[in-house]
Amino acid sequence: MEDAVLSMTKKTRQVCSNIKSMLIIFFDIRGIVHKEFIPPGQTVNGNFYCKVLRQLRGNVRRKQPEMWENRDWLLHHDNAPAHTSLVVREFLTKNNMTTVPYPAYSPNLSPCDFYLFPKMKLRLNGRCFVSIEEIQAELQQVLNMLMPADFNECFQKWQNRWDRCIQAQGDYFEGDGGN
Repeated sequence: MEDAVLSMTKKTRQVCSNIKSMLIIFFDIRGIVHKEFIPPGQTVNGNFYCKVLRQLRGNVRRKQPEMWENRDWLLHHDNAPAHTSLVVREFLTKNNMTTVPYPAYSPNLSPCDFYLFPKMKLRLNGRCFVSIEEIQAELQQVLNMLMPADFNECFQKWQNRWDRCIQAQGDYFEGDGGN
């Protein structure tokens, strides 16, 4: 009997680091209204999210006074537990903040998930970072490169996705249909 020698080639994935940074960002068709990097180890719960919403309100008042005065703005966030917690719902009601309804199980309707974060990931893909500050600085550069046309495109895609959601009567669908 002959001994058989098997040669196996293994592809390994190089992991540069396990450093992560979480970003909460609010934007409209004109650009970024508020962004906040979450401190390491911070849990995003209802109380923390209320603090973020207070800062968002201040930025809307400061950056878009006409929208603030006319109450001509809507908040769109997904169904994350922090967003739907009682303390957040009470805060939104107390402050007369109108939200866009978000259908359950509809990840296709989050502009951050289908548009903004993929754009950011393209820029960061394959890069190694040694600190949270380095990641955040690079993310800030990516955000600074976004033009009004990018936000306009995002909201056009968002509208197309809402149209598809309505056509699907709330059923799950993937992608934006090539739009």
